[in-house]
Amino acid sequence: MNNLNTRLNKLIKISLLSAIAVILMYIEVPILPAFGWLKMDISELPVLMGAFAFGPIAGIVIEGIKILLFLLLRGTQTGGVGEVANFIIGISFILPATIIYNRRKSKKNAVIGMIVGALFMEVFAIVANVYFLLPAYGMAMEPSQLMNYVTAGLLPFNGIKAVLVSVITFLVYKRVSVAIFKVEPEVRKTREI
Repeated sequence: MNNLNTRLNKLIKISLLSAIAVILMYIEVPILPAFGWLKMDISELPVLMGAFAFGPIAGIVIEGIKILLFLLLRGTQTGGVGEVANFIIGISFILPATIIYNRRKSKKNAVIGMIVGALFMEVFAIVANVYFLLPAYGMAMEPSQLMNYVTAGLLPFNGIKAVLVSVITFLVYKRVSVAIFKVEPEVRKTREI
């Protein structure tokens, strides 16, 4: 029965993090005037925090629920391409960060994980946009336009997003993890004795 309570508690927290991520997805701001369709949101924040707390698979689940709920509540303005982009690029950031962090949970590994995750996200966003997302959206660009989009659009946009999410996570994760992510309060009490 105790194992069931622990799993139910984890499921509830994953659901809440997904709901918070959906709300944060609604707050999007275009930050690069030349590329108005690139809109910044920090919905990866609860995803990263949940993945740090519960592991990389939980991060994928939170990211997936976030996208599905967003589609159900708001629909799509991009034929689903924007939502697919958000999912796969978000996962490319979350997975490396949390895999590194979960090997040995420490501030140092969290920072290293977020840096590696940001680098993965930068590379994966370029590859995904050039070979999948832009063609799926029907955007044909000349090589010079594509190079400008990658260097003046994707790189700064994803870099800013990764840094913003990483810094906020670094500043608040410890407080949140103590207050929210403890799955079983009795475990903490027995360790203190």
